[in-house]
Amino acid sequence: MKRVYLLGIGGIGMSALARYYNHAGCMVAGYDRTPSKLTSELEEEGISVHFEDDPANIPSDIKENIEDTLIIYTPAIPGDLKEYNYLADKGHKIIKRSAALGFIASSKTTLAVAGTHGKTTTSTLLAHILKASGTGCTAFLGGISKNYHTNLLLDRGEFLVAEADEFDRSFLQLFPEIAVITSADADHLDIYTNHRNIQDAFQEFAGQVKKTGILIVKKGLGLDLSKVQAKQVFEYSFETPADFYASHIEVTNGGFFTFDLNYHGGVIKNCTLGVPGWVNVENAVAASAVALMAGVDVESVKGALVSFTGVERRFDIRLNTPLCAYIDDYAHHPKEISAAISSMRNIFPGRKLTAIFQPHLYTRTRDFAAEFAESLSKLDALILLDIYPARELPIEGVTSKIIFDSVKLDDKILIDKSELMATLADRDIDTLISFGAGDIDRFIEPITAYLKKRYNV
Repeated sequence: MKRVYLLGIGGIGMSALARYYNHAGCMVAGYDRTPSKLTSELEEEGISVHFEDDPANIPSDIKENIEDTLIIYTPAIPGDLKEYNYLADKGHKIIKRSAALGFIASSKTTLAVAGTHGKTTTSTLLAHILKASGTGCTAFLGGISKNYHTNLLLDRGEFLVAEADEFDRSFLQLFPEIAVITSADADHLDIYTNHRNIQDAFQEFAGQVKKTGILIVKKGLGLDLSKVQAKQVFEYSFETPADFYASHIEVTNGGFFTFDLNYHGGVIKNCTLGVPGWVNVENAVAASAVALMAGVDVESVKGALVSFTGVERRFDIRLNTPLCAYIDDYAHHPKEISAAISSMRNIFPGRKLTAIFQPHLYTRTRDFAAEFAESLSKLDALILLDIYPARELPIEGVTSKIIFDSVKLDDKILIDKSELMATLADRDIDTLISFGAGDIDRFIEPITAYLKKRYNV
């Protein structure tokens, strides 16, 4: 292929593919609904991006050259997208993002990280361990690595790290040599209908690990490990004894953890993780397990853990002073929110915790309203925003209010996002966290700048 056109190019996975093909020397262009930091970066890298769904905006080289042009789309685009239908009618080769990643991965030794939670941090840390150790890897990440300021790492070596996304069963395009599964909770019920179906999909993914390969699964996940073909199967956990687990866990004043990493064959003593939060210790155990089984030596693993600086929008500490702290997190599922709040309580004991939450998708709000309310009730104060619809049309009777009414807090408010900055100005802010997978990320810089100015940081 000489030309690649991406529909939904601004998505985290799509932008990584755009960068990959651009680096490979292809002509790359694409459409997205709205401008973002990512689309601006792509344009700076020489990739043409436009934001109006109009076939007239498709570059003529793409339109006129069908045989050596590849069209990649994200399943998040609407079915009536004009550009998609135009290209399909013209006979272009059109594939999903997951198929493109699967094709690239087929020529590498693939290390895949799957799970309804934790996969972005785990895959990014795994990629960092491989890169910092000198082993090297190509990596397609579901977030922006703070160590490397990108979602794509390139290397001529054998390893490819892939975040294996369960949405739309995308991860079933991968056949990894080593895979780790961090979780298999109910989510994406608009796709899977019920929890049983999503567990079945993870079971199928586990079965796609190659016969000569290795499967590493979080202990107690509920998958039938006797049905997988992988040559070796291991379990890991946060601190419960397993093939890989942490012990002698201690937390510092800043919320950073030290621990011993017990692995299949020994112990790496006195590890320090470069990002805070107990949930990241669990992610570190998973990433280290894959790295060790891929042949990385123990000292390199230990060194990479302490030098890891995290992922943007994954428990991302934006401000941390005795007067005010602000953390941003991508959490958009009740269990993710509960884990983040638990980590916040651990890092900032005794302080007032206020959260901004923007629900993501009408279907997820409908399916987990009670669970969201239960998680958010663990806060001291809540600023709840309207639902970010993403790819969905409104569902009658489904609004943020069905969460709001069940939250058991006296200090709670439901507002439009246009009122957010004014609302913050009227409140005492001690410790603040923003949650959500929608366009709440557009407020991260304004909130950070406002709080720094307000508290003279």
